[in-house]
Amino acid sequence: MTPSRKQRVVVLGSTGSIGTNTLDVLGRHPERFEVFALSAMSRVDELAAQCRQWQPRFAVLPDCALAAQLRVLLREAGLRTEVLDGEAALAEIAGHPDADVVMAAIVGAAGLAPAIAAARGGKRLLLANKEAIVLGGALFMQAVEQGGATLLPVDSEHSAIFQCLPEDRSAWARRIDHIVLTASGGPFRERDPATLSAVTPAQACAHPNWVMGRKISVDSATMMNKALEVIEARWLFNLAPEQIRVLIHPQSIVHSMVVCRDQSVLAQLGTPDMRVPIAYALSFPERVESGASRLDLLSGRGLSFEEADERRFPGLFLSWQALRAAEGATAVLNAANEEAVAAFLDGGLRFDLIHRVNRETLEALQATRDECASVEGLMALDARARRHAQALIEELRS
Repeated sequence: MTPSRKQRVVVLGSTGSIGTNTLDVLGRHPERFEVFALSAMSRVDELAAQCRQWQPRFAVLPDCALAAQLRVLLREAGLRTEVLDGEAALAEIAGHPDADVVMAAIVGAAGLAPAIAAARGGKRLLLANKEAIVLGGALFMQAVEQGGATLLPVDSEHSAIFQCLPEDRSAWARRIDHIVLTASGGPFRERDPATLSAVTPAQACAHPNWVMGRKISVDSATMMNKALEVIEARWLFNLAPEQIRVLIHPQSIVHSMVVCRDQSVLAQLGTPDMRVPIAYALSFPERVESGASRLDLLSGRGLSFEEADERRFPGLFLSWQALRAAEGATAVLNAANEEAVAAFLDGGLRFDLIHRVNRETLEALQATRDECASVEGLMALDARARRHAQALIEELRS
């Protein structure tokens, strides 16, 4: 059923992988959706091209100088798109009263404030920024409830779990025994861990199945991406840590599974294409064409599963450690990982030392009650954890 009017969509992080895939899906359904606002971190030319194509009411760049460049480009193109700048502008467009749907695809902790603004504004919130819920935890979920937002996961694994559950969320606890998140194992699934010290950023970003941004590709290679997904699943589906399990599934066809109390196993299958969960979240509870290719069950590809090896992927197991620690531990872990991955991508940290930075930061810091009580407090905790991680990175460099 087509909505009575077009849904106005905000795409936060529109020039990234999730953002461009979102625009691809929106373009397939012009009768249902219109682009209300776009944002990017620094890709001025790409954002300008998107504005020329979609002509949104707003475009946002956090950096004032880059925003000034964008204004010139859009003025020369004769566009009336209003360019906003600064971090506060992201929250402004996410919670704008004229917006209906917000795709939260900003990478990292920077996505927390606009995601909470969308939640408090009662939007249909499509959550691709797992760090927001990993950092925000209880505060984020409280904002969703108080704002009356509709929270829909976009990560392929969490979307799969969501698709296997009834629309009545009050029935979830009675239905679920545990869930199984699947993981491809990344590019180093079969590598001896002793050989990983020489891994380059290009090698770490060469994912065998998915096309993703550099940060999430590195996280997939270390399995920290799956660690963050374990934490995200705890909040999205209100699960105890022991109700969340992970299996390696190299083919990335079974996107995740729900094991019910009667031991029935429900799974969602499909080709590894992010447009599928994006299209589902945009149109829920309906389903619309996504542009993804059809899964060929007769292709001869078998489906295999393996235990997640703690020696090979130690970062994965930090998720349960953080969930069982005091509140705020998941925020510390996320901040440390962002700093460690950034240092690796810049050539300042060996790949095999990312886990050490994450583990030692997690074990060294404990959040205060005030830090967990507000967005400002969480960002202060995030900054404190980053400083600690940066100091560790400097020690390891020397």
